[in-house]
Amino acid sequence: MFERVLIANRGEIAVRLIRACREMGIQTVAVFSEADAEALHVLLADEAVCIGPPAVSESYLKIANIISAAEVADVDAIHPGYGFLAENAHFAEICDNCQIAFIGPSPENIRAAGDKSVARETMRKAGIPVTPGSEGVVRSKEEALKVAREIGYPVLLKAAAGGGGKGMRIAHNDVSLAQAFMTAAAEAERAFGRPDLYLERFVENARHIEVQIIADHHGNILHLGERDCSIQRRHQKLVEEAPSPRLPAEVRRKIHKAAIRVAEAIGYQNAGTVEFLYDEGRREFYFMEMNTRIQVEHPVTEEVTGLDIVKLQLKVASGEKLELHQKDIGLKGHAIEFRVNAEDPAKNFASVPGKIEWIHFPGGAGVRVDSHVYSGYTVPPYYDSLLAKIIVHGENRSEAVARLRRSLDEFSIEGIATTAPLGVQIASEARFIEGSYRTDYLEKMLQEGVRVE
Repeated sequence: MFERVLIANRGEIAVRLIRACREMGIQTVAVFSEADAEALHVLLADEAVCIGPPAVSESYLKIANIISAAEVADVDAIHPGYGFLAENAHFAEICDNCQIAFIGPSPENIRAAGDKSVARETMRKAGIPVTPGSEGVVRSKEEALKVAREIGYPVLLKAAAGGGGKGMRIAHNDVSLAQAFMTAAAEAERAFGRPDLYLERFVENARHIEVQIIADHHGNILHLGERDCSIQRRHQKLVEEAPSPRLPAEVRRKIHKAAIRVAEAIGYQNAGTVEFLYDEGRREFYFMEMNTRIQVEHPVTEEVTGLDIVKLQLKVASGEKLELHQKDIGLKGHAIEFRVNAEDPAKNFASVPGKIEWIHFPGGAGVRVDSHVYSGYTVPPYYDSLLAKIIVHGENRSEAVARLRRSLDEFSIEGIATTAPLGVQIASEARFIEGSYRTDYLEKMLQEGVRVE
């Protein structure tokens, strides 16, 4: 097992990783930008190294600075978390070349699955259903228009190297597609260093279902059940739960098997997530993409399986064989996660960085909070707006929903606006309580005049 691990990330995921390492007796080294000098992950790590100014291009995305920090701190592994360099095959290669273990899949895995357009083609060849779309990257808006006219509107433009909803736009006609192509490409370039986009048919009335997998270096691949991530704003998830409500048992079994086949198709190793769109009307599902990293919403899977996915990542990356078999993995109860973001829903979810004057997190039975903020902390304007994840677990979905509502009522913050009040409304809304929502849920809820102040 590793002795010293560098955490190449920030925010709540850096804190999450440090805590798991500490429980396993592993020392941690944090990296931080000048804007994060007083961040919680810096305070909790055994050692911390400044890697540059606030801009991500000069700090958290600066591979040379991170590798230098790793060599100076004499670590034997790097965990990238999610976002930033987590799905960067070049970074994983450099780690290997420097004889520093990369806690994630191989560079080959990242290239095969991390490039969304390449992954779609791989799945087509493996016989896994994919949404109709472009065969690879669309290089110009003219090419995008040609594909869109062939498969029919509405269509979805997505960053080939992306994730987290960045570089993603829906287009309903030629005019909106031409505009969306330019803005999506620019956003993809800023977020991932590549403007490449691919295009697929936008499936309306769909549910967003993803399956958590874990695979070792000895040929063992397991799935840890599915999560429903259909409630989103700007294509970024806001609410996630496990298991998915109202998913027919036969469809659930088929999606689990398909996720294993996806991992087998590329010889995948470490933790990953296979994402699908499920068309409720047709009872058909389509492969969307595979995320070659740990997900923001991994805690809901941990709550229903009783497994620590970060610790599994560390064990697998160090060469250990999975001790579990598929029959050993059972799901107990129901878990829901709500993301508390520093955003103002009344202003189209605009980010609202600033000083947190006071904050109180909920507690009690079945409540978990993953966060990196505290009273007096100043939320910088340079990074993702996620402040905390409130995760609840209950014996059944009804108890989990009630626990979520109670927890969000208990949550209190002064100084900046957050999405928490919207969460209270969602947890009290009839369609959510019934579990009958789809990916257009939040858009429709806001169109119906729900107040979000």
